[in-house]
Amino acid sequence: MEEPVTDQQSTDEDAMRLALEEARAAVAHDDVPIGAVVLVDGRVVARRHNERELQGDPTAHAEILALRDAAAAVGDGWRLADATLVVTLEPCPMCAGAALAARVARVVYGAVDPKAGACGSLYNLCSDPRLNHEPALTHGVLGEECGELLRAFFADRRT
Repeated sequence: MEEPVTDQQSTDEDAMRLALEEARAAVAHDDVPIGAVVLVDGRVVARRHNERELQGDPTAHAEILALRDAAAAVGDGWRLADATLVVTLEPCPMCAGAALAARVARVVYGAVDPKAGACGSLYNLCSDPRLNHEPALTHGVLGEECGELLRAFFADRRT
């Protein structure tokens, strides 16, 4: 596990850099480069990237895999009430729903996803008062770098 970082801004940026490393690893198996990191008390407890192509599993999004690993690492059942989910792209409805179900305290993301984002862009599941949990949201952390990684990936596929 990583050593904790005390400065919140630094924690989010450091964690996003780890998520970007994970995202880059997804390209090796032709998956969309999205990475996720889960922090508990400033420590990295899980880090994963998209594996939909690799596993042939439509649910193998970086966030889902990281939340599963985090729950196993924390060993306190499925609740991740002290956790921060850091992801390079705004979570989709499935992943936002998983963060809600896990009761994560915060969701931090880099690039917005106007086509499928569920944390403010297209939907706003994490800030819906009708649901039983509302994690704090932070967006735009290293957003340009996160967005550029995705743009380059898809530009390579179009040529």
